[in-house]
Amino acid sequence: MSQDTITTDVVIIGAGPCGLFAIFELGLLDLKTHVIDILDRPGGQCAELYPEKPIYDIPGLPVVSGQELTDNLLEQAKPFGPEYHYNEMVEQVQKLDNGNWQVKTDGGLTFEAPVVVIAAGGGSFQPKKPPIPGIEAYEGTSVFYSVKKMDAFKGKNILVSGGGDSALDWTINLQPIADSMQLIHRRDGFRAAPDSVNKMHALVEEKKMIFHMGQITELHGDNGQLEGVTYKSKEGELTKIECDTLLPFFGLTMKLGPIADWGLNLDENLIPVDTEKFATNADGIFAIGDINHYPGKLKLILSGFHEAALMAQAAKRIVDPDAKIVFQYTTSSSNLQKKLGVA
Repeated sequence: MSQDTITTDVVIIGAGPCGLFAIFELGLLDLKTHVIDILDRPGGQCAELYPEKPIYDIPGLPVVSGQELTDNLLEQAKPFGPEYHYNEMVEQVQKLDNGNWQVKTDGGLTFEAPVVVIAAGGGSFQPKKPPIPGIEAYEGTSVFYSVKKMDAFKGKNILVSGGGDSALDWTINLQPIADSMQLIHRRDGFRAAPDSVNKMHALVEEKKMIFHMGQITELHGDNGQLEGVTYKSKEGELTKIECDTLLPFFGLTMKLGPIADWGLNLDENLIPVDTEKFATNADGIFAIGDINHYPGKLKLILSGFHEAALMAQAAKRIVDPDAKIVFQYTTSSSNLQKKLGVA
């Protein structure tokens, strides 16, 4: 399905924290943005992986959840009227004869803009699935690879599978609201914070949960509703346990997807950029956040915010080369405060 071309100043690929803050920085310079994301909502990894988990290193916010940070960034961007396009994967980016970039998605959308900002994190990310026959039939009904709303698991008989931070964190956090909690891991050693491991063992000792050592081999249930699993111990013994919800946490596989075909001189699946404006080797294409690479790069949200600010200045020069850019502070500029609706 094809549609008319959407023209704008900047196309942002990725609606994670860095992409959302880029809307704000570009908006201060009167640049209109359209944002595309493969997920069904904004927030990127913050909203997908840890919406209720606290983040402690955002300047000025001693503690904020992934969802709260996303909500605040959306509110901050609102005065600039960005347009969002979710459940869309960018398949093609190509240079037009007029110097602009054409961006096409798998859903049939076509954009044209002089500037493209790639803020795609590590690309599209997918959970690593355990090798259990038929698990797909239960996904989204009684098997979940992330916890988006804790309340959805209230009163459930939960089995968490895995030995990393996510597995231990959600075992501890969901135990108080679950009807029953069990954890299964192939061994007694964990790749999680020692404090979390200690808390889990304490819950076991208090008989508030059960820990199993082994690997799940089979799921039991009908019409996508889990009734139990069979697991194999280290000694090869098969045991069946009851549960109605399975949360496998085996990490994520980051897939770069079509970005690999855009001619951006990738370096180990990252996009090299300069540190003056975070430009790629393609004129008019910038990369900010976890997707980019430069000497001294730190994969922190706050670093991506800095990158967005410098990128916006360079983007303005491309979109409006004749404009005189006067650096202004939001605290003292009545012009910027009018744009933000606070004057």
